[in-house]
Amino acid sequence: MAGIVLTVERRERTGSGGARATRRQERVPGVLYGGPRGPVPIDVARKELIKAVRSGKFISHMITIDHKGETQPVIPRAIQFHPVTDEPIHVDLYRVEENSIIGVDVVVHFKNQLESPGLKRGGVLNVVEHTIRLNVPASKIPEEIVVDLTGLDVGAVIHLSNITLPEGAVPAVRDRDLTIASIGGRMAEAAEPEAAAAAPAAAPAKDEKK
Repeated sequence: MAGIVLTVERRERTGSGGARATRRQERVPGVLYGGPRGPVPIDVARKELIKAVRSGKFISHMITIDHKGETQPVIPRAIQFHPVTDEPIHVDLYRVEENSIIGVDVVVHFKNQLESPGLKRGGVLNVVEHTIRLNVPASKIPEEIVVDLTGLDVGAVIHLSNITLPEGAVPAVRDRDLTIASIGGRMAEAAEPEAAAAAPAAAPAKDEKK
């Protein structure tokens, strides 16, 4: 769990007019989904939500909401931002239990670029998937998936099956082995052999002796 606790209030007024009134009170409207209670309109203090978002552990992380002393683990699934101020203007939360399995998109990072022979010779890392969709226990959502590039040469292809996933995590896509990234050669190096093959052969020197 990310360790974030948001204090929420039940929102009495709904619709666009109610949302505007909520924002004028320095609060952000939202909806709490999931579970037998159904959707519940809520709001949260704007400054509190901004602080949570800037922590980097908000979207797709399990956090806790507190409503008058009653706590509930939730997953923030969507947040809308103002197009000019870039401040949050709406948030959607989903109720979860700590032992439930949920689907999340986990970011992919790469390490040891300098230990890759292909990249050291000028190759290019072509990233196909920047995130991986995983089904994980709600209490064990990984921060990231790290791919080690040590020893990989030009032409290497990294598939999902080559990556060790965190304990309890399984790919959401099971019917194919996703390509995560590959190491390609430089365009200039690829063009040189073609240019050499296309160049006309040099004419043999004529014998000047008569």
